[in-house]
Amino acid sequence: RTIGDRIGEAKASGNLGNTLKILGQFDEAVVCCQRHLDISQEQGDKIGEARALYNIGNVYHAKGKHLSWNMAQDPGYLPQEVKETLQKASEYYERNLSLVKELGDRAAQGRAYGNLGNTQYLLGNFSEAIAFHKERLAIAKEFGDKAAERRAYSNLGNAHIFLGRFDISAEYYKKTLQLSRQLKDQAVEAQACYSLGNTYTLLQDYERAIEYHLKHLVIAQELGDR
Repeated sequence: RTIGDRIGEAKASGNLGNTLKILGQFDEAVVCCQRHLDISQEQGDKIGEARALYNIGNVYHAKGKHLSWNMAQDPGYLPQEVKETLQKASEYYERNLSLVKELGDRAAQGRAYGNLGNTQYLLGNFSEAIAFHKERLAIAKEFGDKAAERRAYSNLGNAHIFLGRFDISAEYYKKTLQLSRQLKDQAVEAQACYSLGNTYTLLQDYERAIEYHLKHLVIAQELGDR
């Protein structure tokens, strides 16, 4: 501010906003991220503007998750405050998405799609969530980003469960399992086995459910995860 560096002030405000978000001070975080957005728009800095929109979305997303954890509800059954917070997150992600499309930034589009999928899932809009996660998946494959691909499969599995499409969920969870083994991530592998166990229980294929729950158990024991 002293040297009149507006872009520098915008970036510093954004960093403050992100730090306050991590500290759980969501309302102060929004104020700082909004300053980042205002200055970026004033300076015609499209990249800064896109980043600020994404960061504000993240603050509302984190606040919504924080509020819903305290209430431990199923996706879709949300108190008004949580719903409004997640809708705000979604709006900012949408604005970010249209801007990064304009800028031709595919990686940023992937991030926006993933977060839109997650907010729509929490809001109980499972079909919308699936559409966004499929976009996320396509971009992850484009970039050869195996970790993002794995997350997309997992999220697609979760959303199909709530639509009662257990067979489709099982296919997505199997892909999650396959990738978690490729990535040598045992905790995620255990999680995928757990999801498959539950899905096969819902499909009333109990033999297979037992098989996956046993795999989950073995990994949990190996990791010493009580």
